[in-house]
Amino acid sequence: MKFWSSRSQEQVSLSSQVADKVKTTTCYMCACRCGIQVYVKEGKLRYIEGNPHHPVNKGVLCAKGSAGIMQHYSPARLQKPLLRIGERGEGRFREIGWDEALSLATTWLADIRARDPSKLAFFTGRDQSQSFTGWWAGRFGTPNFAAHGGFCSVNIAAAGMYTIGGSFWEFGEVDWEHTRYLMMFGVAEDHDSNPIKIGLGSLRSKAQAKIVAINPVRTGYAAIADEWIGIRPGTDGLLILSLIHELLRADKIDGEFLARYTNASWLVIDAPGTARHGLFARDNKGNPLCFDGRYKKIVSALSPEANPLLVGARDLDDGTKVVPVFELIAHRYLDPIYAPEQVAMQTGVPAATIKRLAAELAEVAFSKRVVLNVPWTDWAGRRHQQMIGRPISIHAMRGISAHANGFDTCRGIHVLQMLLGAIDTPGSFRFKPPYPKAAPPGLKPVGQTVASQTAIDGALLGYPTDPADLLIEDNGTAKRIDKAYSWEFPLAAHGLLHMLLHNAWAGDPYPIECLFLYMANMGWNSAMNIGNSIKYLTDKNSDGSYRIPKIIYVDAYNSETVAYADLVLPDTTYLERWDCISLLDRPISCADGPADAIRQPVVTPDRDVRPFQDVLLDLGVRLKLPDMVDEKDQPLYPGGYADYMVNHQRSPGIGPLAGWRGKEGQSVGIGAPNPQQLNRYVENGCHWYQPLTPAQRYFKMGNADYLTYAKQMGWLAKSEPLILQLYVEPMQKFRLAAEGHGTVQPPDLLRGQVRKYFDPLPQWYPPGEITSEDKAYPLHAITQRPMHMYHSWGSQNAWLRQITDRNYLFIHVDCAKAHNLSEGDWVWVISPHGRIKAPIKTMHGVNPDTVWTWNAIGKRKGAWGLSLTAPEANQGFVLNHLIADLLPPREHKTKIANADPITGQAAWYDLKVRLEKCLPCETKEGAPILAPLQSNGTPSEKILRQGANIKDTPINISPPPFKEWIGNSDSYLEQKILQEDRHD
Repeated sequence: MKFWSSRSQEQVSLSSQVADKVKTTTCYMCACRCGIQVYVKEGKLRYIEGNPHHPVNKGVLCAKGSAGIMQHYSPARLQKPLLRIGERGEGRFREIGWDEALSLATTWLADIRARDPSKLAFFTGRDQSQSFTGWWAGRFGTPNFAAHGGFCSVNIAAAGMYTIGGSFWEFGEVDWEHTRYLMMFGVAEDHDSNPIKIGLGSLRSKAQAKIVAINPVRTGYAAIADEWIGIRPGTDGLLILSLIHELLRADKIDGEFLARYTNASWLVIDAPGTARHGLFARDNKGNPLCFDGRYKKIVSALSPEANPLLVGARDLDDGTKVVPVFELIAHRYLDPIYAPEQVAMQTGVPAATIKRLAAELAEVAFSKRVVLNVPWTDWAGRRHQQMIGRPISIHAMRGISAHANGFDTCRGIHVLQMLLGAIDTPGSFRFKPPYPKAAPPGLKPVGQTVASQTAIDGALLGYPTDPADLLIEDNGTAKRIDKAYSWEFPLAAHGLLHMLLHNAWAGDPYPIECLFLYMANMGWNSAMNIGNSIKYLTDKNSDGSYRIPKIIYVDAYNSETVAYADLVLPDTTYLERWDCISLLDRPISCADGPADAIRQPVVTPDRDVRPFQDVLLDLGVRLKLPDMVDEKDQPLYPGGYADYMVNHQRSPGIGPLAGWRGKEGQSVGIGAPNPQQLNRYVENGCHWYQPLTPAQRYFKMGNADYLTYAKQMGWLAKSEPLILQLYVEPMQKFRLAAEGHGTVQPPDLLRGQVRKYFDPLPQWYPPGEITSEDKAYPLHAITQRPMHMYHSWGSQNAWLRQITDRNYLFIHVDCAKAHNLSEGDWVWVISPHGRIKAPIKTMHGVNPDTVWTWNAIGKRKGAWGLSLTAPEANQGFVLNHLIADLLPPREHKTKIANADPITGQAAWYDLKVRLEKCLPCETKEGAPILAPLQSNGTPSEKILRQGANIKDTPINISPPPFKEWIGNSDSYLEQKILQEDRHD
């Protein structure tokens, strides 16, 4: 059909100058951290596009990244520091200057540091500079620091670090070029989106590659997969162990890979009831032992000459019985309880499907191996003429992490990968430098000793390997406010952000005096149990003082949490500051080489705001914190965070940025500070990338060239092999303590919990607030994030809101029929903890026992610069109202966190609900709708436009001739603009 008349002549006069500047920087619209090119004219943003030279996105940019303009110009932006003048939650503030704000913060913090630094709890949310904020907390002297990981994906990270020395997503990636079979577990579209989209696109162009998506919901990536497995939430681990059962039964395992790169041959002591039971047998040098099949004797498993056997019980010289790890694995997972017929009912995956998936994995791994003609040398000095790999790749994310059994589920995936020989080989999962590390890394959490005016040296977050590493008092109680690294959550590698408010309110294990939050929306979508979270923030003592005495909140935007702060410090947007994406933190490397990046100021703030990193350094100087001032109390980094990025050294020669180190910029990885380092980054598109040589790119855990390089870069202390851990011995050490062995033992209330869950081999146990026997709440309820949104950020964005400005409860068509529901009906969603009201949409692509929605679309009225009539605040909803932060008493007779008992990961995907159809008389609006908050951002205009005040050469287009089709053609473009730019 032709819409333009042949008589109509198109007359276009293109703008003569799109921008007067084009600057590169790094996106912050999600955690992908893509490279972008930003067009600026007359000091205003005009356009954002992907940087084609950036190693992360290679020019690709998603809707979020492109809409960064409207994020920057959001009416929700805070304008000045704010001091509360009303009650918490009223949102009444007076604007103050920065001198007053920082003087007040300094007074509060100095008093705490002089008496007891642990009375400060400094927690961050979507912080992409955690190595810096954690360093600041340590210099202050408080152990109470963590970021959002415990609320998001600590199960993924911790399971990977304890098992393979790396993990999915930020520490590893799929070998997109060579893989022929990709399994995705619980992967939604919001994380690492552009690299995954690029990779999936490349796989779809290969006729021989298959994509299998295992997810209760079929959206995004799952929608383009060759096969979707609509699994029941929380049962992924059982499916994985059933796949392992089938592979073992068919003898489809890579014995050579297991013997060479894993601890499959290490001998485990079999002496039940003793303090050595389940530990590795070791020689007098501490080396683990194996049985050498060539020489028929027990030798060091780390000897290059060892020819280990994977099966067969033996006796040590003292008569102690020992068994190889692999034999324990075979005994565990060949048990009929893992047979497909046994697990089908629980997982919702037919037995025939499980058997077929296992057969497909075996077929691809062992009949379609990848061979690269690239010579390389392994750690033992053996020369290989080829790199041979199994083209099976697995990727997993939050969908398996956010369950109370997520740690073991992820460990199970890594065991599956190892059995197939599919870790860092051609075609498989690959490590991103600076990973792999030792499994687990040697970094232990610090904070055992807290003293007045004293810094804590070391990392506040780490990896305990023994009960002696826990942060507990002599009586067994926790030393941290979130109880991380206590007997409740021993392996809490990321801390427990979600338990912060409750514990601070309850004074458990002790009261705090100041809560210092950065980008952590604890009053809304970063809260399990919103009602209780608001109570924790506002509750008072009998004398009228607040239970949490002081709250300092830092954000760029007027989130729901701003109203509950005593002091608000306004941050810049990501386009107004220097920032650092460091190898010390969450790297942007790819498997073929290390990379890091910076952000540079693209535009100048038009409000009285400051970059939070600069503010922290300023506070550090005012507080005279060590390593922030010199002997004369003068700032060590007078140029602010940009100065810190260049001149700070975490250890000699190692700083936040790895590129162009040394006084002349001649070094990488290790070298003296380079005064021109930031200039070099800017000249190179704000990133640094160093490709590995072909001989270094695979088998990194045992590749001599790579291990030598990693040591030279400062990532490893020694260029020794990194053994993958099928059997995680530290887990057994905690279990032995629970059985009464050792000097550090759990309190009696927690012995059963530790004994049950700390298994050195992955296990599966039912997750959830509600047991499978309780039929009152038969439906699982989960959330995902749309590809174009990210946490709370996206749904304040005028452009992204045109795509999604409200959410629905999606349910299976059969579930709708069972509840007599039709498209658009409203339902009450009821959990043991609360009830909300939501409109429904039906679909086929969801597990029949599961309901779900888009997360963080629903907003509280008055927040985020949205009008009081905005759909997000009236029809939108969040499931967080339904999720309990504390579970009812179980075997330990006391309430505990709704979390993984090993890592403390928030178990917000374990939610169980029931549905009740709303009555005709009930209003069609979300519930609960809380009282509106007072706006503290820029007054919102009715229509938001970008670039309207910039004088470009006009673009003249003749109107379309078909007036009957478009209505009044003369106003068509104006009407279109009004429709697309409407903000409320």
